[in-house]
Amino acid sequence: MSRVHILMYHRVGDFPHRMPSHRAQYCHLPRFRAQMQMLRHTGHTVLSLDQVLAGLRGEVALPPRAVALTFDDAYVDFLECAVPVLQEFDYPATVYAVAGLLGGQNDWVVPEGLTPAPLMSAAQLREVQALGFTVGSHTVSHPRLAQCDTPRIRQELVDSKHILEDVLGSPVNHFCYPYGSHDLRAVEAAAEAGYHTATTCLRTSATPADDPLSLPRKAVSQGNTALRVWWNMLTQNTPRSAPIRRPTCR
Repeated sequence: MSRVHILMYHRVGDFPHRMPSHRAQYCHLPRFRAQMQMLRHTGHTVLSLDQVLAGLRGEVALPPRAVALTFDDAYVDFLECAVPVLQEFDYPATVYAVAGLLGGQNDWVVPEGLTPAPLMSAAQLREVQALGFTVGSHTVSHPRLAQCDTPRIRQELVDSKHILEDVLGSPVNHFCYPYGSHDLRAVEAAAEAGYHTATTCLRTSATPADDPLSLPRKAVSQGNTALRVWWNMLTQNTPRSAPIRRPTCR
């Protein structure tokens, strides 16, 4: 069966020392470059999420080693550190922005003992888009959607889409569930809002059997070498829990 490995990153930058926790939040820049080089050397084809969706729908043939790159939260270091490397390899990527915190910082990490980091402004998101990268939605305020009431879920998905579309002047078709937290209400809200894809934190590869609004991803942790990322793409193919599906999507 055709499959796509959707890799999940957060921050890329100067993180040479191993963090004691939340290591999936960080990727040291030299390791990031080595991982991108590995994709080139191993014959992987890096696709945009639009290309992934077309392939999963059977509208085009997926290459045998298909990968997509996603970056949660839209940190400033995506523009400063990740973008130059992605441009070096001519790789597409999707960055998910928290629409209500543009130009602010990720204060939601403070209770977890982490230091907040700056998020891209509206102008920086437009710059990212002008460089050819895709901007997706990551809600308005970064809540755990499965813990929210249904009106709040719908508001987070709809309002974030509208805010970002006003900022970018173009449709925002891709969404990411913060923390991977989602349930059937969130998946249905993503459909109602008009998103084409939505990504989760289920650690497996995406196949045509998946609902496009609950696509799995594989997290890249701080300590992952290029070899380890390659190995995870080969072996991490069992979801930790059953995917949430819309009853009417099949």
